[in-house]
Amino acid sequence: MNLKAEPLDLQMADISRSKWQEVNAEELDMDNVSLAKTTMNNVNISQMTLNDVNMSGLKVSNANLSGAGIQHANFSHAVIDHVHLFGTEFHNVVLPMEGDGNYNHDGQYKPVSFHSCNLSNGQFRNCDLSNVEITDCDITGLKINGILISDLIKDK
Repeated sequence: MNLKAEPLDLQMADISRSKWQEVNAEELDMDNVSLAKTTMNNVNISQMTLNDVNMSGLKVSNANLSGAGIQHANFSHAVIDHVHLFGTEFHNVVLPMEGDGNYNHDGQYKPVSFHSCNLSNGQFRNCDLSNVEITDCDITGLKINGILISDLIKDK
């Protein structure tokens, strides 16, 4: 592919409905740009940095997110389906606090749920699991503070 190299300096421009095909657009610097309703297919955005962005309603499929980092994000009502999570870590996941935009003063939030997930060999440390319900799950080897749950159930 023989590309014409032409750096563009666009300011106060409307390039809505533009079509880019076979374009090298590496190391772009965008500030105060709307990409709403944009579709990207077969695009390499590895090592992209996104700061102060609104990604509500974002749809990502067939994506390699290994090594991705998400910090200080509102992930409320997100649906994560058919993903590989081995080695994934969740830290400081909390409910909204007073002053947050989606804070609910009565504390009633849609529960976080896991359905048909393999969390074997997972670890939960220093987590609030109050009112957690475990239904129709394989609990073989499940321990809480070193105590096998199957032994506790047998004793009843």
